[in-house]
Amino acid sequence: MAAESKSEQAYRLIRARIDSGQYVPGYRLVLAPIAAELDMSVVPVREAIRRLEAEQLVTFERNVGAQVALIKETEYLHTMQTLALVEGSATGLAAPDITADQISRARAVNARMRDTLSGAFDPQQFTALNLEFHSVLFEACPNPHILDLVHRGWNRMNVLRNSSFSFVPGRATESVDEHEQLLQLIERRAEPLEIELAARAHRTATLDAVLAYTEEHHHQHPAA
Repeated sequence: MAAESKSEQAYRLIRARIDSGQYVPGYRLVLAPIAAELDMSVVPVREAIRRLEAEQLVTFERNVGAQVALIKETEYLHTMQTLALVEGSATGLAAPDITADQISRARAVNARMRDTLSGAFDPQQFTALNLEFHSVLFEACPNPHILDLVHRGWNRMNVLRNSSFSFVPGRATESVDEHEQLLQLIERRAEPLEIELAARAHRTATLDAVLAYTEEHHHQHPAA
């Protein structure tokens, strides 16, 4: 078996860190430190970055250099808007059939989410728990077509390699509080439409926070 090339080693390291969220969108990929970490010259690292650029995971800008590709704002906007609609609908339709045991499971996940806020905040872990929480609520949706659209929305967010909470960590506390409010609505058997609208507002509040951050970021760094 042929030995792995240095370029392949560099590619695997950078790709793994992009996929795990260690290198977040906008993270600058400086050749020398990566090369030093791998004990190689910058040439194979440069080759690896060119490969990642061809895969649209990395962009290269004059006077900035290589950086992890930023999320396309319109793609994020459209995905979140769609997810708000279909996940809200799925949660509302599922609500009458959600059991006390499922509510307890969701509440336990939400407690773990709250625990993550007290230490060094890990947005990727928080996002994984967030999916686990919402899955308990929307997986009981009796309409398989709507449920399929929800899964597609979450998968699309994963393709975007996005954790909204990387940009707006303050939104995480609000999100946990809104989860509890949503559980209380389901617990008291509120009307499905009320639950649907609450779930939709919960999703769009995160979208609004990210859009506000992006707008502020553009004003502060117009060249970025």
